[in-house]
Amino acid sequence: MVLQFLDPKNNFVFYQIFGTEKNKDILIHFLNDILNLKDATKISDVTFLPTIQNPEIAVYRQSIVDVLCYDQRGIQFIVEMQVSNHKGFEKRAQFYASKAYSRQILMEDENHKKLAVYVKLQGVIFLAIADFIMFPDKENWHSTHKILDIKTYENDLKDFCFMFLELPKFHKKLNQLISIQEKWAYFFKMAHKSSLEEIRHLIGKDLIMQRAFEAIDQASWTPKQLHTYEKLEKAKLDIIAVEQQMIEDAEARGLLRGEVKGKIEGKIEVARKMLSKNITINEISEITGLTIDELRKIF
Repeated sequence: MVLQFLDPKNNFVFYQIFGTEKNKDILIHFLNDILNLKDATKISDVTFLPTIQNPEIAVYRQSIVDVLCYDQRGIQFIVEMQVSNHKGFEKRAQFYASKAYSRQILMEDENHKKLAVYVKLQGVIFLAIADFIMFPDKENWHSTHKILDIKTYENDLKDFCFMFLELPKFHKKLNQLISIQEKWAYFFKMAHKSSLEEIRHLIGKDLIMQRAFEAIDQASWTPKQLHTYEKLEKAKLDIIAVEQQMIEDAEARGLLRGEVKGKIEGKIEVARKMLSKNITINEISEITGLTIDELRKIF
């Protein structure tokens, strides 16, 4: 069976589905569904923001987060597709949420003094779709994390929310799906392996879900876009071999495997995302610290 749908976990594909103006309604629908937003909290519109948050990387016009936007109330959403399991991803999530939060501060020049208008700060929601297990002790495939009072469990500090969707923990078959959240989980995990009949069953009468599948239909992609997709898929396979070789080289120099593995995975994850933005190999090398030879093995 020849499959006609691309893998939505591929960063380039993910961006095309959720990070472009033409598919903005798909992103809105997805956020409302996954976050279970209704009535006053429901998103009716989003505005995309530049995803560059690191000044050193900004020089090279490189984004790390996949999608950054805010809704009609000013609440910001960071949406990430994370396929590589590297140490400290939960810290990175908090770092980017705090950067998005702090850069909202409006600086007003009054009598040559700058006043930070903290009361105007709006919340930040970080949503990650992870193709690996982040929390081994948690059974559920999705988890939500907020700042709570440790005695009363009240959510007094409301401006940060983190949600993680761990795809390896999602095991439902097509005929077992109940909620729209489960349909989205199935979409990310199984869309590229599904037949046209299975996809029609999943879509049902949901026009936005249909749009999401149209966005990953190879027939709607240009040869150049497909080439970028195939290049990233090849890079994913090469990364495993390169990671192992780099770890073995580090061990030969007397470094501990655990100390090195997370650092290598983090660098390669950044390099992979930069590749999807068509950054040159020399710039990728300068930013990540990976050598040209190492990058060529990956790409």
